[in-house]
Amino acid sequence: MIASGSHNSTKLTPPGLPNPMPNLNPTIQVNTAVPGGASIQVPSSFLGFSIEISVANQVLGHNSSLIQVPFLNLAHNIDYATVDMDGTHPELANKILWKDYANRKSQNPTETPPVYLSLDFFRLLRNISSLTNVHWYLGIPFNDTNWRLGIVEKGQEIQQTSRTFTASHGHRDQSYTPDQWMVELRSLVDTMAADPKYAVANTQIIVPSIANSNGWTLEGLWEKGLVDQFNNNIKYLAAEQYPDNNCCALWPSPTCTVPNPQDIFPAFLSHEDHVKKLVAGFLPSTLYAQSKGKPFLMFETNTASCGGFPGISDSFGAALWALDYGLQMAYGNFSGAMFHVGGQTYPFTAAPTNETTFHQWTVGSVYYATLVMAEALGTSNTSQLLDLNANDANPSTPAYAIYENALFNYMDKASGAAEVTFTFSIGGTATNEANGTPQNVQVKYLVSNSVADKGNFTWAGQTFGDAYHADGRLKGTEDVQTVTCGADNTCQVKVPAPGFALVFLAGNPNPQAAYPSQTFATTAVTQTRNTAQVAPEQLATSNGHQDVAAKKYSTSFGSGNGKNATLSQMVVESGLSPC
Repeated sequence: MIASGSHNSTKLTPPGLPNPMPNLNPTIQVNTAVPGGASIQVPSSFLGFSIEISVANQVLGHNSSLIQVPFLNLAHNIDYATVDMDGTHPELANKILWKDYANRKSQNPTETPPVYLSLDFFRLLRNISSLTNVHWYLGIPFNDTNWRLGIVEKGQEIQQTSRTFTASHGHRDQSYTPDQWMVELRSLVDTMAADPKYAVANTQIIVPSIANSNGWTLEGLWEKGLVDQFNNNIKYLAAEQYPDNNCCALWPSPTCTVPNPQDIFPAFLSHEDHVKKLVAGFLPSTLYAQSKGKPFLMFETNTASCGGFPGISDSFGAALWALDYGLQMAYGNFSGAMFHVGGQTYPFTAAPTNETTFHQWTVGSVYYATLVMAEALGTSNTSQLLDLNANDANPSTPAYAIYENALFNYMDKASGAAEVTFTFSIGGTATNEANGTPQNVQVKYLVSNSVADKGNFTWAGQTFGDAYHADGRLKGTEDVQTVTCGADNTCQVKVPAPGFALVFLAGNPNPQAAYPSQTFATTAVTQTRNTAQVAPEQLATSNGHQDVAAKKYSTSFGSGNGKNATLSQMVVESGLSPC
């Protein structure tokens, strides 16, 4: 399901350079101390993933023993991962994962069928967490008030957070109102309160997890007293929002216009359109959450709902956008965000089922953003961010202070010279502080040849490779560059076009020393047939198909004489020497 859309070969033309061009030699003044206007302290695990339960067996593992090793590697890379197991109707049953297509309410592309889970599903999550630092969010079925709390009971065994579902994607009639939802939420928490085994989960609910649409708004729920009524039950407040959607392509109608990805590509290469403006709409809610002492999450997001846009969602431009968007949410006082897994918008995906014997995983654009942001925030859980409005707030060259510096260049070098040299100063007379610029800084770059590239991006010289070539580990030698700063309290850092630079102001970053790359051992053998390999040089000089027709052997298991032919017979009759 997720792999077929995620390997679309569409490649767009990079947009031209902005007109007028931004200053290619901007200066930045940074305070030594954290200034007013900086964000709240944000957790190191800020970015995570929202995985549909219906594809858990593809992404996480077939059962609690056969875990997907690439997923373990990817989780280990970012040290602390948060994962929302999202779905429309999770239930308990006697299979690890069974999809009830017969009872799917519609063909809406955003609606997954009812999914039934076994106890082994929860063992799978627990086993993944025992190997990596992954923490889970689980959903309580909220499509009616016949509360099915088995998922809560079993979820508590892995000591994770539960959340409720809201009315969306056809789960309830369109007339279903926020007032009705709050009445039913009271029914849920009262039911859980009546049974001691739900005591912990009843204090860890995440609400309302809605997008502002169809008469449902966050501000409306705040005004109705949602947080005050359920203060002891709520652990996080949350919303879901995508900057755009591609639903018309999958669900056409006479009143629906399918966007042209080439036309909207520039909006994802700007600090303004799908970053600052998108986050600005949530600032009243993040401020409200702070006043109530509740962290605020973006519980599901990505480039576009309904699978994303071919050529955009899997491009290097999307990696820069996702990183900028994540940093902007952190600056806007969010406490976390989940990138949805599916369609073109995958952070990572397994090969299609019928190709797993010869193809590996594909690591997508937004996973690179997640990896870089985890490194930028460090491990202290105390990072504070400031959007520096650099270069006269030019949307092509944003910059952040994380008490490291994060510098962007959205422009594409194919359109002309566009490398940007940022000159920054820390402290000094401009801030009435002592000079704080170090003698040298270390820099790691996220780069690719073009914003339209669809794979093989590099982070500090390392890459997960192109589509179908990833096992979850970075390949290559890490390249951390050292820049010598001036005696005048300034430092110059170049940012290639397109690219991102993370500037470490204190010491060698060397995160790999803290989290060494590793893989996870397996004793499982998944390919037991058609395992013969022939050296290319032998094949080039062989006599090919000599007398194959006389023998009439088949290489397919169970087809013709294939089940009886031996390896030596097949090799000899094709003109090669037996192995």
